[in-house]
Amino acid sequence: MNQHKEKDIKELLSLIPNDADIIIPVGNGEPDFILSAIDENPQLFSSLRIHQMLELKDRNYMHGLYPQIHYHSYFMNTFARKAYANGTCDLIPNHFHQMPKLLEKITKHPVVICQATPMDEDGYFSLGTEADYAAYFIGKIPFILQVNQHMPRTKGNNNIHISQILGYVRHAAPLVELKPSVITDVDKKIAEYVAERIDHGATLQVGIGGIPDAVVSLLKNHKDLGIHTEMLTDGISKLFKAGVITGAKKNTHVGKIVATFAFGSNDLYDFMDQNEHLEMLSVDYVNDPRIIAKEDNMISINATTEIDFYGQCASETVAGRYYSSTGGQADFGTGVQFAKNGKGFICMHSTTKNGTISRIKPVLTPGSVVTTSKNDVDYVVTEYGITQLKGKSLSQRTQSLITLAHPQFREQLQFDAKKMGLI
Repeated sequence: MNQHKEKDIKELLSLIPNDADIIIPVGNGEPDFILSAIDENPQLFSSLRIHQMLELKDRNYMHGLYPQIHYHSYFMNTFARKAYANGTCDLIPNHFHQMPKLLEKITKHPVVICQATPMDEDGYFSLGTEADYAAYFIGKIPFILQVNQHMPRTKGNNNIHISQILGYVRHAAPLVELKPSVITDVDKKIAEYVAERIDHGATLQVGIGGIPDAVVSLLKNHKDLGIHTEMLTDGISKLFKAGVITGAKKNTHVGKIVATFAFGSNDLYDFMDQNEHLEMLSVDYVNDPRIIAKEDNMISINATTEIDFYGQCASETVAGRYYSSTGGQADFGTGVQFAKNGKGFICMHSTTKNGTISRIKPVLTPGSVVTTSKNDVDYVVTEYGITQLKGKSLSQRTQSLITLAHPQFREQLQFDAKKMGLI
């Protein structure tokens, strides 16, 4: 059966339905060799729709070069962002935990094409750094694999048997690494406000960037932390190795790190390989607010680009233009609200553009999109302090947010707030 399913690239392309909806996982789940072959042989297909959340490479098909191939993004990275700005990429709004059901609903002839580990002696491939929405479809729709020996073999519901795939091609290439964030003094100050509110035994969801990395770096003296997060990072692996993360106080998956995808350095990927303490689970489970809420002391740490006096957070637009999408911010922001002692932190620098623009505004920049609603925001943090908006009136919110703004903008913000009748 193994020899029968292994193909060369030309044979593999012939397995893709002529009118397919190609589903590509997040990050290193992207099968570069196969997608490059599609990009170089568009004439083989009459109509393709490609669905992807976080692309790693640029492709001609993103930029409208082939009228029969349509590209749909669900969370833009650099290349999809450019395509979207040029009108050749469709951006589809979503909550990350709803991605599997959304893809089920809008695709007609779905096939998952992704990277995986070599097959083990029992005939199973592992999706490695990924579970995300791809793992949900295992056993439900066809899979085509790019087998890469550099992909770590991981535990969870992201393993697929050779009987469940159409075919595979071998292509060894190093995984893409995420460059470490540069942690600034401002990041450290914000992180201090958050870290001092994280109790021993808490369960964490941490995002990407300098502030989450800074928070993690300050938790070295904590005890029995747990992890239930969409993205697994280098900082988490370091805390585990230091004995800080044990998962002993969790209510679900006790003693286990739970994540739905990973992105970081080769050290992180090595840490994941055959790690019995790690479970890579599909996003409809990991990011389900009802599952998140089962952890009593759940902590969510995310970022935003600007916030208005009402507490509305615009986290996917910059200066009123689309930059990314919702991701899991709302999933975890909702989940912590239902957790017994849950806390949600929205973090940001107080200014942007070298200190010339305040991120705290009377109203959001025209064109901005609200990611976390005023009703769902909990704590807001800048380098000037922390405030809990939950339970505060509009007037109280306005006054407390102004104290978090850069001093040079506070007088104008006070003036605007009075003009709006908020103070």
